[in-house]
Amino acid sequence: MRINKYYLAAFIAFVIWGFFSLALKPIHHYPSLDILFYRVFFSVVLISAINLIIRRNVLLKDWKNYKSKSKSDRNKIIRVNVGGGLLLTANWFIFIYVMNHISVKAASFAYLVCPILTTVLAFIILKEKLSKWQWTAVGISVLGCTLLSFNSFADIFYSLIVALTYAFYLISQRKNTEVDKFVGLNIQILTSGLILLPFFPAFSGPVPTDSLFYICLAFIVILFTIIPLFLNLFALKGVNSSTVGIMLYINPLINFVLAVFYYKEAVNEIQLISYSLILISIIVFNEKLIFNRKLNPQKVTESHEENISR
Repeated sequence: MRINKYYLAAFIAFVIWGFFSLALKPIHHYPSLDILFYRVFFSVVLISAINLIIRRNVLLKDWKNYKSKSKSDRNKIIRVNVGGGLLLTANWFIFIYVMNHISVKAASFAYLVCPILTTVLAFIILKEKLSKWQWTAVGISVLGCTLLSFNSFADIFYSLIVALTYAFYLISQRKNTEVDKFVGLNIQILTSGLILLPFFPAFSGPVPTDSLFYICLAFIVILFTIIPLFLNLFALKGVNSSTVGIMLYINPLINFVLAVFYYKEAVNEIQLISYSLILISIIVFNEKLIFNRKLNPQKVTESHEENISR
C-alpha cells in the first residue's frame, strides 16, 4: 500500500492516542471527575475557537442547512448530537477512572473489543449483517473475554462498560450526516460541558495549583484531543475508511505494550492467552481487508461512517 499524506495522518493520530496514558498517569492522584471537568471545559474553548475562527464558513453553512430543515429533522439533529454528548461524557469519565484506578490493561482491552462489540450491537439494533468470518471473530473474542474474566472480573467489567459507552456512541452517530463532523463534535463536547458545569462547584476539588496538572492537561486537550481529531478528519478525505479502520487497533496495542513494559503491570499466562485470542479475532474479523479480498461496498460505506464518527 502506497503511503500518502492522508494515510500518514491517520497513522499518526492513532499512535498519538496510544500514548494517552503518559499524560494521564502523572496526575492519577487527582480525582477522575476533576480531570474530566478540566478536559471538557478546555476542549470546549479550543474546539469552539477553531470552528468560530478557522472554520467559520463551514459553521455558517451548517447553520443555514439546519434552518432549512423541517421541525422533525431539526429535532433529530439535536437528539443525535446531544445524545452523543451524553455518551461521550460517560465514556471519558469511565475511561479516565479505569486508566488511573483499575489498570492500563483494562483500558487497553476496552478498545480492543470495542470495534467488534460495535458491530454486534449494530447487527442487533441497526439490523446490519455479519459474514461467517465476522461471527467466528466474535466467538473468538467472547472466548478471550471469558478467559480474562476468570482472571480478573474487575478488568473485564470496567472494560466492557468503557467499550459499551463508545460502541453506543458510534451507533448513534451512524446516521449523523446532516452536520459537519467537527461541528458535530463541537456540539457534543459543548453539551458535555453544559452537563458537567452545574456539578463543578459541588463535586470538584480545590483548584489545582501544581504546574504538572496544567502541563498534563494541555497535552490531554491539545495533543490527545484536538490534534488527533484534526488528523483523523484530514485522513478521511483521502484514505479508504477500511484502511483507517484497521489502524484503530494501533491505540490499544500501544496501551497494552506500555502497561507491560513501561508501567510494569503484571501479566500472567491467562491474560496473554486472552489478549492473543483478541488479536486473532481482530485478524479474522478483518480478513477481507488483510488478505485483499473484495469488500462489500455496503460494508465499506458503513465502516466509513463509523470511522468519521470516531
